[in-house]
This record gives sequence, structure tokens and C-alpha cells, in this order.
Amino acid sequence: MIPIRCMSCGKPISAHFDEFESRKADGEDPKDIFEDMNIKRYCCRRMFITHVEVWE
Repeated sequence: MIPIRCMSCGKPISAHFDEFESRKADGEDPKDIFEDMNIKRYCCRRMFITHVEVWE
């Protein structure tokens, strides 16, 4: 479960997580995905890149 908001800045990020994961699984570069989804802050990018799914 990804947090609803970024822990550092408070921007809502959970709405973008499914799209990010599916595009990353298709082999797209994460940098390009972030630029397309307009996620520019490093703290928000960190939330996506470092997330480990522990709930199944």
C-alpha cells in the first residue's frame, strides 16, 4: 500500500501509483513516466521508486 500523500511535502501521490507501476512494467523509463505525470519533486519521486509492496 503506497501512502496517500508524500511524506515530505504532502502532495497526493497515490492516484498515480497504478499508472506508474503498469508503465514501468511495460519497460518505460521512470524519468519519462514522472515527466509525463508531472511529478517534479524529488521527494515525491522517492516515494514511488523506493516503495516495496508488502501487502498481498
